[in-house]
Amino acid sequence: MATNAYCVKCKAKRDMRDESKITMKNGKPATQGTCPVCGTKMFKIGG
Repeated sequence: MATNAYCVKCKAKRDMRDESKITMKNGKPATQGTCPVCGTKMFKIGG
C-alpha cells in the first residue's frame, strides 16, 4: 500500500517499505516503515 513519507536522512519524500500501522503513546494512529534507498526508519502520523 506504499505510503509516501519524508526521509530525514535522504531529505526527500519516498514510498515506505515494510510499513505497518501502529498506535502512538497518546492513542493516535501512525504508520512506520523503512526508506527503500538508505534503510532509515520512516514515520508518518495519521495513518
